[in-house]
Amino acid sequence: MQVILLEKIGKLGQLGDTVEVKSGYARNYLLPLGKATEATPANLQKLEERRAELEAKQAAILADATERGEKLSGIVITMSVKAGTEGRLFGAVTSQDIAEAVTNAGVKLDKREVRIADGSIRSIGEHAVVLALHPDVVVDIQVNVVAE
Repeated sequence: MQVILLEKIGKLGQLGDTVEVKSGYARNYLLPLGKATEATPANLQKLEERRAELEAKQAAILADATERGEKLSGIVITMSVKAGTEGRLFGAVTSQDIAEAVTNAGVKLDKREVRIADGSIRSIGEHAVVLALHPDVVVDIQVNVVAE
């Protein structure tokens, strides 16, 4: 299915690009969230009329992500969790836990922006976590997990 992107999407394309995607991806994700529209001549015309508005919106989103990235650059989050004697956690530290800790530290963060290499942290120690705030803004932070 061909769609016209209404915003930049990582590994797919830029604003205004016409790309070929699987129909399920378009129907279930891109179209309902307003990230794309079907590639028809009428929609191409509408895009050209709204291009300046969409570019301004994307610039504002990028500026916000860059500002948050500067605040988060080099931040170290310490989380105290219950753990066994061998350093294994009872449970795990998830992206939701990290997002809440960063938000409590003063910078708004959504759990979908947190990228943990193994899906969750299950041991005590220092762990590198990637925050993908925007396709162009990626920040590395350090998460220290200590036993209660």
